[in-house]
Amino acid sequence: MAVLKYVNKLQGHRVLVLGGSSGVGFCVAEAALEHGAQVIISSSNQSKLDNAVSRLKEHIKAANLGDADKLLSAKTCNLGNPATIEEQVVQLLEFATKDGKLDHVVHTAGDALNTGGLSDVTVEKIHATSQVRNTGAIIIAKYLNKYINQGVKSSFTLTGGTNTWRPLPNWSIIAAAGGATEGLSRGLAVDLRPVRCNCVMLGGVETELLDMIPKEHREAVLDSFRKETITGTIASPQEVAEAYVYLMKDSFATGAIIETTGGRLVGDTKTQLVL
Repeated sequence: MAVLKYVNKLQGHRVLVLGGSSGVGFCVAEAALEHGAQVIISSSNQSKLDNAVSRLKEHIKAANLGDADKLLSAKTCNLGNPATIEEQVVQLLEFATKDGKLDHVVHTAGDALNTGGLSDVTVEKIHATSQVRNTGAIIIAKYLNKYINQGVKSSFTLTGGTNTWRPLPNWSIIAAAGGATEGLSRGLAVDLRPVRCNCVMLGGVETELLDMIPKEHREAVLDSFRKETITGTIASPQEVAEAYVYLMKDSFATGAIIETTGGRLVGDTKTQLVL
């Protein structure tokens, strides 16, 4: 009987997913479980976390993946408060490693984005935009070496977006935060080595975060995303979760920005070149 070489690469690995209670993070956790990993999910919202645990345990049982209580655990962690973020991160990492060190950490956590124009910008809003996504990732990285297995098979994966490269109107500060995430992933690839660090660049993904867009503008924004892609679609979180699984499995990938964008960065594919 042939030995499996690919689908079992995460078998027995310990994977921590921040932002794992919904959207992309939830699907990354689900995918890691299907690949044989032990998963810890985290969120700042206890009720959402409880709901996610219930759904994931149902999937574990339905898919006959094993003992749900052994394969899945969860703990809240609030990355949004500057005064308590370090304490929260350390408590999460201690919880996540009570049965052994981590192999992978995936950071998909995010909060509602303030999309006001430059005329409405304040220093407080700038800091708030990057608190969970950038500051959160940095503080996790600060303590990670103590809690993760040292080697190229371990990884830390961040989350960025196409707005860094093709910003929508009034999204300058969000574009800046996204650019910081990409730069951070490259810097951490050096500073955390041999642990690998990469970034997944997402295009339009239909998750709960889209609820932040005012109802009167939401369909126009979604339509603009569709028109800017080659696929003509908005992604499901199940689709883009594959990029995170790939980055956990490929031990030669580090300092990379992996795109799952529907081709948005290629440009307007409807424009015809006239010679």
